[in-house]
Amino acid sequence: MIHCTKYFLPAIVALFLNISSLHSQEKNQNKEIIYHVLQRSFYDSNGDLHGDLNGLNSKLDYLQELGVTSILLLPLYESVYYHNYFSGNFEKIDDEYGSMQDYINLVKAIHQRGMKIYLDMETQYITEDHLWWKDSYGNPSSKYSDYLVYNDSAHTKPETIIFNLTELKGYDGSTKKITTVNMLSNKVLEYNYTLFAYFIDPDKNGKFDDGVDGFRLDHMMDDLDWKGKFKPLFSQFWTPLLTRLKQLNPSIKIVAEQANWASFGLEYFDHASVDRVFAFRLQQAITSFDKNKIAAMADTTFSVTPDNHQQVVFIENHDMQRFASTVNKNINKEKTAALLNLLLGGIPSIYYGQELGMYGSGGFGKFGNTDGNDIPMREAFEWYKSDTGKGMALWYKNSGPWWDSTNLHPNDGISLEEERNNPNSLWNFYRQIIKLRQSNEALTEGSYKTLQNDNAQVFSFLRYTKNKAVAIVLNLSDAQQKATVNLKGETILQHGKNLFGTANTVITNSNLQVDLPAYGATILQVQ
Repeated sequence: MIHCTKYFLPAIVALFLNISSLHSQEKNQNKEIIYHVLQRSFYDSNGDLHGDLNGLNSKLDYLQELGVTSILLLPLYESVYYHNYFSGNFEKIDDEYGSMQDYINLVKAIHQRGMKIYLDMETQYITEDHLWWKDSYGNPSSKYSDYLVYNDSAHTKPETIIFNLTELKGYDGSTKKITTVNMLSNKVLEYNYTLFAYFIDPDKNGKFDDGVDGFRLDHMMDDLDWKGKFKPLFSQFWTPLLTRLKQLNPSIKIVAEQANWASFGLEYFDHASVDRVFAFRLQQAITSFDKNKIAAMADTTFSVTPDNHQQVVFIENHDMQRFASTVNKNINKEKTAALLNLLLGGIPSIYYGQELGMYGSGGFGKFGNTDGNDIPMREAFEWYKSDTGKGMALWYKNSGPWWDSTNLHPNDGISLEEERNNPNSLWNFYRQIIKLRQSNEALTEGSYKTLQNDNAQVFSFLRYTKNKAVAIVLNLSDAQQKATVNLKGETILQHGKNLFGTANTVITNSNLQVDLPAYGATILQVQ
């Protein structure tokens, strides 16, 4: 006969510790700042010009010096393509990144520093190199026949992918056929659970020190590619998958890249068991430098987001042109956008090199029918003023027109070596604002509210908790601006302590008077 308390008491203790840990993690996530990195372009540890896992591991000191707390990687699995989307083998790490042991070592090193790691996953498509394709093509009796979608009974006409593409040319000249995975197959669902679960707990010991802290789900859709053939994926694929993964480790976070960038992503919260989405509409508003657009998108984005869910706030990612290119390398605009990126609310995300002001713009068709079109937004991190030296991940060197027109130029002021010792550099500005954010409860945990003012070029907002508040006022123009910020009804605002900026500020009655230089800002602790 089993003595129940022998097993029941430890279970209660474990449950209590798990709940306590979850509460602590929920509080700590408010201080989270994600560093979104294309690992192939970050740091090369072995001299083959490809950034790799050991290279990233060797630069964790740098990331902590910057102040970020979490790292988001692009896919790691094997693919003929440099970005590792469209896999040939989901179960093998790309050799150019290193080994599975290198990956485990990286994850453990990140966790030992109190940081987190997230993996980008896209399992909706495969190339002709994949076992599923090789075994099932022309072979309806294959055990993988249900894993892919064929448009004929002989299995010789695989389904297209997005934009009805049947193949994709790589930057190196190789061309591979690509097809869509049958996401409505129970076998595919089970395969995905096993795959994702492995990355959550590789050794299956339940400790998760070697496991990922969550996933970014690329191109996540309920109706894949709007074809009407693959739906409803939220209820039949994503919710069952994510529910089981969270049972395995309740603390993991799932962030969806909504395919519709004009969406606030609410359907992902409501119907797909997702924890976070990307604040695309807020990103578009920040880029506009239009006060009314920023206010409207911030008000809506944060007010419609349910409790216990988050918006990932960003100004750059690997699929859009660098912000510095958007503003023609205007460092004052870059600093203003950094303030909005880091202080508006949600979970901030910084795209690698953003903190240096790296620039570059690509886009569909820029260099023809090739995945090299986006290389300008994914170039090597600039460690040195010469843009050469140990660790420079110049994997695309001499490979095509993207290299001939590279955005990396020596001695242009855009590199870690040049910016680290320059107190006025963008890099030091990011460090300063991150440090301010992380030290202030209102900026990490506070709610958002737009503060009205009388100047069309000045944007003002409040971050506040029950007992603390911070007012942020920014000049969005290239000329000096004066504004009166209306504090009526904000009983918490009695006096201000300057936390940042040299603007003249006076709080009188229900007004905050500010005099801001071009692209200037003031941040006040108000109580």
